[in-house]
Amino acid sequence: MHKAEELKKLVKEKYGEIALQSKEQNETSCCGATGCSTVDYAIFADNYSELEGYHADADLGLGCGVPTEFARIRKGDTVLDLGSGAGNDCFVARALVGESGKVIGVDMTEAMIVKARANADKLGFKNVEFRQGEIEDLPLAANRVDVAISNCVLNLVPDKRKAFVETYRVLKPGGHFSISDVVLVGELPEDLVKASEMYAGCVSGAIQKEAYLQILRETGFENITVQKEKVIHVPDEILRDYLDAEGIRRFRESDTGIYSITVYGDKPLENACCQAGAGCC
Repeated sequence: MHKAEELKKLVKEKYGEIALQSKEQNETSCCGATGCSTVDYAIFADNYSELEGYHADADLGLGCGVPTEFARIRKGDTVLDLGSGAGNDCFVARALVGESGKVIGVDMTEAMIVKARANADKLGFKNVEFRQGEIEDLPLAANRVDVAISNCVLNLVPDKRKAFVETYRVLKPGGHFSISDVVLVGELPEDLVKASEMYAGCVSGAIQKEAYLQILRETGFENITVQKEKVIHVPDEILRDYLDAEGIRRFRESDTGIYSITVYGDKPLENACCQAGAGCC
């Protein structure tokens, strides 16, 4: 089995467990999954509870920002949520697009899709749908969405370049994204990088901030802007599972930083496809 396949299997298993838990359980366990000691809700997540469209049953406490806050979503837009989980960001986006818009959530974990669809049915939403699929191979045609959002998910994708290429493909010319994610400045200790729990916990799968932004530029996005940034502090009680006292001291004294960022970018209009059969005109 290739490493990428192993990582996807790990994420599916962990987030399948998370889907069956409450937000309260996730707040005290492994980025949601019972049994491992990694980064938890209190370290990463922002509070959604006052937002229009918030639905408590869809909030599993797994985000690292509020991408809809910066996504410039308008009435009538079609919005895509990459790694939609139980539907939290989708329902907030739905309040912004209104009855005339549409929200599509994509997640690779079957249990999350089941939970998200149940939440949508309970709320009676006809313009929110959830599709099972991988971000590196999105189950959407090209040039279909106005806005792409994502919340603490791209760090879990082994091939981030392919994920951004797919995001670019499905956005309409002139469309844009706003993504909250975890990035690094400096190098993590090797024992943290190797820990599967820290991958599922959204830390060891993160890449360097500048490399992240460079991939976006190389993909073709323009006007790339970091809209929000905050430092993530991993408590010593979590680090002790992977590092000895000396390792923790060196990590604390290093220049390495773990950050939650919300980043914006546009798909340029000059890529508008007006030739016959392109599917967007």
